Amino acid sequence: MGIPTLSLTSAFSITRSVNPPRAAFVDFPLGHTAGRPDDPLGQHALLTKALAAFEGIDRPGTIVDLGEYWGDDDWRADPMGGGRGGGGGGGDTRTQRHDTPQYQSEEDARAAAARLGEDVACRACAVFDA
Repeated sequence: MGIPTLSLTSAFSITRSVNPPRAAFVDFPLGHTAGRPDDPLGQHALLTKALAAFEGIDRPGTIVDLGEYWGDDDWRADPMGGGRGGGGGGGDTRTQRHDTPQYQSEEDARAAAARLGEDVACRACAVFDA
């Protein structure tokens, strides 16, 4: 219908691998991509900045770094999430994307292989392939 879309993301490597038409990256904890809780002014400013990114995106697959940071790196290192930054808790749980499927357990890997066969290219998409 000609309506452009933009993915707002805090997982750069995963977004790059998915290759959406347009994306804007913020260096925020997972689960807080749109900003801090109870900060409607900050959230509004962030979304305004993300929408303004449309003007500079002229190529499919572009990811624009909005230059937005949580403001404190404590959330990255603190496994309990109690740092001064008030991050999402649990520390930085973002990981680089793997080229091979990752499972929570060997049992999950065996179940996917049994259901879809060993030659399935992306067992992570098993629910969609069945």
